[in-house]
Amino acid sequence: MYGFEALTFNIHGGYLEAIVRGYRSGLLTAADYNNLCQCETLDDIKMHLSATEYGPYLQNEPSPLHTTTIVEKCTLKLVDEYKHMLTQATEPLSTFLEYITYGHMIDNVVLIVTGTLHERDVQELLEKCHPLGMFDSIATLAVAQNMRELYRLVLVDTPLAPYFSECITSEDLDDMNIEIMRNTLYKAYLEDFYRFCQKIGGATAEIMSDLLSFEADRRAVNISINSIGTELTRDDRRKLYSNFGLLYPYGHEELAVCEDIDQVRGAMEKYPPYQAIFSKLSYGESQILDKAFYEEEVKRLCLAFEQQFHYGVFFAYMRLREQEIRNLMWISECVAQNQKSRVHDSVVFIF
Repeated sequence: MYGFEALTFNIHGGYLEAIVRGYRSGLLTAADYNNLCQCETLDDIKMHLSATEYGPYLQNEPSPLHTTTIVEKCTLKLVDEYKHMLTQATEPLSTFLEYITYGHMIDNVVLIVTGTLHERDVQELLEKCHPLGMFDSIATLAVAQNMRELYRLVLVDTPLAPYFSECITSEDLDDMNIEIMRNTLYKAYLEDFYRFCQKIGGATAEIMSDLLSFEADRRAVNISINSIGTELTRDDRRKLYSNFGLLYPYGHEELAVCEDIDQVRGAMEKYPPYQAIFSKLSYGESQILDKAFYEEEVKRLCLAFEQQFHYGVFFAYMRLREQEIRNLMWISECVAQNQKSRVHDSVVFIF
């Protein structure tokens, strides 16, 4: 029904789309980042942020500030905005908004399981979890010894339950198995989200298909690079790639057999959208690949706002705000550790 959304979209979605576009106008601009990059202390950063929408969240924080405090308060603002949108949303938008948080749920599960494996305190781990990915029984994850127990005792009652069917094994949890679990869950989650967006149809399907395909392709590249030199076989790698995206299926076949970063680069340069990303890299290096991917993602997320009457703006806004929080964390860390020369290394400008 592409093209007819304008007739009915505003009945249920008009108010929230206006809200999210208002939120988007509060994102930090290049001028804000230039000011933040010149700060000498974390208190200077707090002073600059007090003139932005983060002001009310940071105003009562005493000195000396810590980077974790700044990140925590900025994340709290994102959570408040998300909860406001979720309480106002009706179907299918409410389900769409819930889908956005499943990625954080997967990260939280992996964080707790990995932390427990290394005998870290559960309370300390819970504090590090992303607030958007919390669920009732998350603290009991610590008791599980293998995937089967993890599913049976805890995750069967969470939205992640359907995604676990592919990775239930009786093997004990170790670092390698946990990483495979994370990527298997993400694959199932992205495919499910993609199907849901296709079911909604129209502009939402078109725009989300582009954004989710990019996410799936980025994960495929990262899996290929991170599995170089490990005992993962080609078939194991192939199982972790999502079954959609620009690289599916022929790009996946090539990535599965890559044995170093230059072979990954060779496979990716056949795809025009990714050619520009890999042309920024020197041969043999992958450090600035993450930043190049983030910059491309931000460009695509900003384009989602150019069209009306679709749900992609909610996904785009949440991702842009998360990128902004990553930027603030990097700037705060550089200032706190007196590494101001590196402050521009990982900052991705949004506007």
